[in-house]
Amino acid sequence: MARRPIALVTAAVLFLEAPGIVAFNAVMARFVKAQSMSLDGLHPDAMYAGTWALGLGSGALLLLCGLVPLIAAIRDRRPGRAGRVLLIGCAVVHGILGAVTVGLMGWGAFAFMMAVVALIVLTLVAFGEPKGAEGAPAAA
Repeated sequence: MARRPIALVTAAVLFLEAPGIVAFNAVMARFVKAQSMSLDGLHPDAMYAGTWALGLGSGALLLLCGLVPLIAAIRDRRPGRAGRVLLIGCAVVHGILGAVTVGLMGWGAFAFMMAVVALIVLTLVAFGEPKGAEGAPAAA
């Protein structure tokens, strides 16, 4: 199986998704500020700042998630434990957001989110067990 190209495509998609989520949150922050939106008495400026913080934080996490398959592709080794946990968390979040986007944005957005989930899972599965573990006895 071609592990490196799968990991590189996964990294590229996550790197391209990061500025997209920041831009999406920037638009939402503008709406919040322009309409002076508030949630249960929270000040509109706090809502505006929180929307920006969510966008920047999500973008940074997507960049971090994109680094994991990129490094795995460069080294041609599976990600470490922390990297696998990060990718699994990223896949779970994409799955949940995919379920939400069906109602809000339509089936196209759902298909994109599920394609990202598939790429992440395929990257995790493609690298599988570490090299040299084929003949090792199973630990009890």
